[in-house]
Amino acid sequence: MIKAIIIDDESLARELVASYLETEEEITVIGEYSNGFEGLKAINELNPDLVFLDVQMPKLTGFELLELLDKPCNIVFTTAYNEYAIKAFEHNAIDYLLKPFSKDRFSSALAKAKERIANTTENLDQIEKIKSHNDDSDELLNRVVVKSRNKIDVIAVNKIKYFEAQDDYVMIYTNDGHYLKQKTMKFFETHLSANEFCRIHRSYLVRIDQISQLQPYEKDSWVVILKSGESLKVSRNGFKLLKKQLEI
Repeated sequence: MIKAIIIDDESLARELVASYLETEEEITVIGEYSNGFEGLKAINELNPDLVFLDVQMPKLTGFELLELLDKPCNIVFTTAYNEYAIKAFEHNAIDYLLKPFSKDRFSSALAKAKERIANTTENLDQIEKIKSHNDDSDELLNRVVVKSRNKIDVIAVNKIKYFEAQDDYVMIYTNDGHYLKQKTMKFFETHLSANEFCRIHRSYLVRIDQISQLQPYEKDSWVVILKSGESLKVSRNGFKLLKKQLEI
C-alpha cells in the first residue's frame, strides 16, 4: 500500500486530488494539509511514499518546503501558474500537474510517481536536481526560510543586516537574532540585489543601507560600522566594490 498526503492551500484542489485517488486501490491518503508548515511536519513525521504538493502557497511555498525536508520523498507538484512549472521542471526532474488538470493527466503523473517509488536512488537524484536547478536560477530572493530543530523561521530579506560564512553554512543576522542556513555565500551573492547587498569580504555580505560608517582599520585595511554598532572587516576587493556602490 502506497501512503500519500496532499498539501494545497485550496480546499477544492485537495478534494480533486483525493477524489482521483479514491479509485486507486493501492494508494491510501493518510493526510490533507492546507499550508506548507503543517505539510512539512506531516512529511517528516508520517514518512509518506508520495506527496502531492502545491507550488505557490502563502506561508511556505512548495520549493521552500522541499528545501527544509529532513529526507527526500516522491513528490508530484501541482500549480496554477505556468511560470512556476517552467521554472521548476524545464529539466523534467519530477512530474507536475498544471491546474486545472484532467483525470487522464493525473493518471499519467501518478504512473510516473509509482515507478519512482520503486527506485529510491532515482528519487534521491531527482530531488537534488530540483534543488540544484533552483540554486542555479537567477531569480532574486525576497525571503529566506530557515529550519532549526522543530522551528521554522521565514526571514524577509529587507530585515537582514548581513551574512557571515561559516564553513558549509551561512549565518544570517537580523535585529531579532541570527539563523544558520546550509547554503553558500555565492548562492546569496547571486540571488540578492546588487543594489542592496555588497560582498565586502569573503566572509561577509552586508546590506548597504545598514552601513553607518566606513573606517580605516590598519594599514591598507578597512572596516564597516553598521547602524547596530557591529564592525565587519572589508577586503581590498570588497573595498573597491563598496566604493563603487556607495559612489565615494
